[in-house]
Amino acid sequence: MSLIPTFFGRSIIVDPLSQDIRDPFEGFPISNPSSSVRETSVFANARIDWKETPEAHVFKVDVPGIKKEEVKVEVEEGRILQISGERSKEQEEKNDQWHCMERSSGKFVRRFRLPENVKMGEIKAAMDNGVLTVTVPKEEEKKPEVKAINISG
Repeated sequence: MSLIPTFFGRSIIVDPLSQDIRDPFEGFPISNPSSSVRETSVFANARIDWKETPEAHVFKVDVPGIKKEEVKVEVEEGRILQISGERSKEQEEKNDQWHCMERSSGKFVRRFRLPENVKMGEIKAAMDNGVLTVTVPKEEEKKPEVKAINISG
């Protein structure tokens, strides 16, 4: 651990082996727009996988620590699938002293334009172990009718 000289009456302690990244401007009297952006942006980038199987389009969203009541799955403007949610910041009590706060909080919204071959009325969503799975069934593909033609001659 090393001690960096004081700036503006504050000394900054740096541990080169620590993976903890701190905002160097935290606590300064100037307004710091990056702190509120950081709170939202970490959670806003909810990781989503979208795969297509022969039967359906399947979306898997990592939302650890969120209850199913805090997540919405909606269809808007016809074929736009919208997945959104919010994790609130934990309430701070006056007597509490935080030593570390790494869990992210904030909102996320992701939108996907679905293809024409899906059954919009049969979308299903399930939450299990912090993973939201949204299944959008596909319509059966109509195979072109092939008609045999007899060759005369």
